[in-house]
Amino acid sequence: MNQEKWCNPVKKKLQAGQPVLAVTMTVNSIDVAAHAAKMGFDFLWIEMEHSPITLETLRNMVLATRGLPAVPFARVPVNEIWTAKRVLDAGVFGVMFPFTSTPELARQAAAACRYPPLGRRGSGAGLAMFAWPEVESYHDCADENVVVIAIIEEARAVENIDEIAATPGIDVLFIGTSDLSFSLGLRGKQKEPKLQEAIARVVEAGKKHGKFLGRPAGTAHQIAEYREQGFQLFQTATDIGLMAQGAKSLFQSLGELKVADI
Repeated sequence: MNQEKWCNPVKKKLQAGQPVLAVTMTVNSIDVAAHAAKMGFDFLWIEMEHSPITLETLRNMVLATRGLPAVPFARVPVNEIWTAKRVLDAGVFGVMFPFTSTPELARQAAAACRYPPLGRRGSGAGLAMFAWPEVESYHDCADENVVVIAIIEEARAVENIDEIAATPGIDVLFIGTSDLSFSLGLRGKQKEPKLQEAIARVVEAGKKHGKFLGRPAGTAHQIAEYREQGFQLFQTATDIGLMAQGAKSLFQSLGELKVADI
């Protein structure tokens, strides 16, 4: 009896036209990662660019979430082959590449996540095999299933977006709307027409070249609005942000009741 080939659940949902939600991990805690992986999210956005999460902690998060619903992805601190190699060999199922602003960087990102002759990933995945479901055929399985996310967050990336979007091996164009706003001289403002025009250009290029589209989204209303625009992959709240939301909800429910009176 032939067993059905395993497919990255994030890629499977994207291909089926379904939304994919990530929770952003920013604290050095494998307990928090393991709990977050059971809360209904599709993947963990393990933040290694804007947080102190180390490679060792990433590895422990990968091990702590084996077999849990949300799979681990990592945003590397810089678009380089060696940064991707290290997180892939730790066992992640997807890589987010920041500031992918040129066609050359897009090609580098794609190449970093696949073995020769498809790419330039080095062979040394003993630890990664331990974390993946298909050990015997890991190299082929990884080539087919690692999700490659190019983050578009500079004005020059928008200028180059057609060539970036045309790059084979890039699965998702993710718009870093805050950094893109800063790059456009808008100091993070999200409602400015100039930013909206840039976002529209990325969306157009992504649809033209068959790439999935992603962006940050903080509320259910935003997710619904962005889905209408063609976005499917959403970076939602951070671990700390979810804790703050929970605390706010608790204190709002207490109303005039003082904590000391509980």
